[in-house]
Amino acid sequence: MTGLDEFLQELVADADAVCLFSPGKSHYEALADDGDVVVVGPNNDLEADAFVELPLEFEDLRERIRFGVEGAVDKGHVDEDAELVCLAKVFGEDADTVARVRADEFDKSGVYDLFANSRAEPSVIRDVLEVAVELGKKGQKGKPVGALFVVGDAGKVMNKSRPLSYNPFEKSHVHVGDPIVNVMLKEFSRLDGAFVISDSGKIVSAYRYLEPSAEGVDIPKGLGARHMAAGAITRDTNAIAIVLSESDGLVRAFKAGELILELDPEAY
Repeated sequence: MTGLDEFLQELVADADAVCLFSPGKSHYEALADDGDVVVVGPNNDLEADAFVELPLEFEDLRERIRFGVEGAVDKGHVDEDAELVCLAKVFGEDADTVARVRADEFDKSGVYDLFANSRAEPSVIRDVLEVAVELGKKGQKGKPVGALFVVGDAGKVMNKSRPLSYNPFEKSHVHVGDPIVNVMLKEFSRLDGAFVISDSGKIVSAYRYLEPSAEGVDIPKGLGARHMAAGAITRDTNAIAIVLSESDGLVRAFKAGELILELDPEAY
């Protein structure tokens, strides 16, 4: 096994830090004595000084590592050009997978900004994002469609908007993520106005015209009224907004008045 031992030693040699994904106490204590360790998981049960909250499972290991590394850089736990060894469990209850990455290997996706420190539950943000992505891939009856979803801080969003038509969700208690409800969202998306969704995922309204002033909102050139409204409502509330562009088919997310995420549904 000499060759394998040498390979593993080279894999971890001269790393600047270790990222532990949902680790056990023994792993953390053993590695913490050797250098910088960043714990990435749903809870900081180990009371680690360097911790990145993992709001979703991210079954795809690459996406899990991307999120953890992006969060570690954002929080200042590691430098942007750091060499990192990532330990994760994929097949069992203990760490069984090792990956070595540079922190700048991933283009900043904005996914960490979207999920971190948002009022809405991470699973709700994920469900809305997936609806927008699927709409971007398939369109409405084969034709491109635009849509705007405002997620979180629903009371304030409702106060800063007005109805364009009858609200089909007014007396309902349906939540995004339910397959039947998602079909309804896709069907209603062809009509004007924004969807308003609560922190917990309840669909509060459709067909809302967002009224906050767009003055001072800075969005990239070429984006239209739907994106401007998304930027303005997230500047004036604690909501996030996810927009599917009818013109270029991209999905964009806004938070605190700024564009934080742009992705191509076909590449998601």
